[in-house]
Order: sequence, then structure tokens, then C-alpha cells
Amino acid sequence: MLMQIDKVCLKKIDFLPFQLRLDELFILMDKKYKGAADYYVFNCKGCKDNCCLTRFYHHTLLEYIYIQKGFDTLDKEQQIEAKKRADASVGLMFEAEKNNTPFRVMCPLNIDGMCMLYDYRPMICRLHGIPHELYTYHKGIIKSPGCDTFIKKTKVKGYYKFDRTPFYTGLAELEKDIRVLSGIKSRVKMTIAQMLRNF
Repeated sequence: MLMQIDKVCLKKIDFLPFQLRLDELFILMDKKYKGAADYYVFNCKGCKDNCCLTRFYHHTLLEYIYIQKGFDTLDKEQQIEAKKRADASVGLMFEAEKNNTPFRVMCPLNIDGMCMLYDYRPMICRLHGIPHELYTYHKGIIKSPGCDTFIKKTKVKGYYKFDRTPFYTGLAELEKDIRVLSGIKSRVKMTIAQMLRNF
């Protein structure tokens, strides 16, 4: 988790310029994802293997702050309820780790299948599920066939080139800039539930 000293530093950051740049990057992500989903005629409706049940770790200070900005738009009652669900989720996660058992718990921001902070959701939530490729320095091109639901629901069709590399690169550049400005060096490796508990 972020250290207390980091919270003090966060308050000194003018986040608006970063938010505007991140908004632009997310718009491009959403557009590319929609293009791929439309091509494959794919949607997540009726998915029993809901990705909101998956334990995703998020690693950028940038998205941590972005989600916090979204959280601040909720009314007090919504915030309290979301934090209660986050507490329960983190407790179950630690229990699963201790017992070495699978962890499948709904994201505390998911209410009746809808994300409370949909417009503020992080990159992995925007890109998950669709076949894609990623260019890496050490491993070359890494390709993914998409999630299990995609594979089950989608008919065989030619590959739609979905290169995630520009999005990862763009996010990394923004992350570097905000780290330099803030002086924050502590690592981020948090689930959404852990973030909510830290707000």
C-alpha cells in the first residue's frame, strides 16, 4: 500500500493536467476496444466468468489517484458501503492466500453488474477480454487469444489487430511524469478493494 507520507505528497499535486492526458488515452483505448468488439460481434452480457471477480493488481500511482478522484464523486453513503465491501473482499483475499485456495470475489465497485466508477475504471478493466498483442523489449511480441468467454462466444474469424503497446507506453510515460513531479517512489501493487480501504 501507499505509505502515509505519500498521501501528504499527493495533496500537493495538481492532478488536472494528468487527468486530461489520461482521459485522452482512455478515450483511445475505449475506441480501439469497441472497434475490436464490433468486429468480433462480442459483448460480455451473460458472462458467468465475470472479470470483476478476478483479482487484478494495479501498479500505477496515476490510476490510484484517478480512481480516488472517481471515488470522491460518490455520495457519502455510497462511499461507506463500497468501503464495507472492500473490507470484506480484502479479508477474504488474505484468507484465501493463507489457505492457498482460489479467490473469486466481486469487485466492491460492482453493484448488480454495473461499475459504480465506470468512467474512472483502470486500463485492465477497459482492455480485458479481447485478443491482443503486446510488443516487449525482452520477449518480443506476446499474443493473447482473449478471455474464456470470448473464445466460447465468438465464431472463428480473422484476427483484428489489437496492439496494446501504445496504451501501455502512454500510461508508462504519464506515470514517469507524475512520479518525477511528486517525488513519490513507493511501489503500487493494489487491488481495487485495497485502494478503497486506503482512501
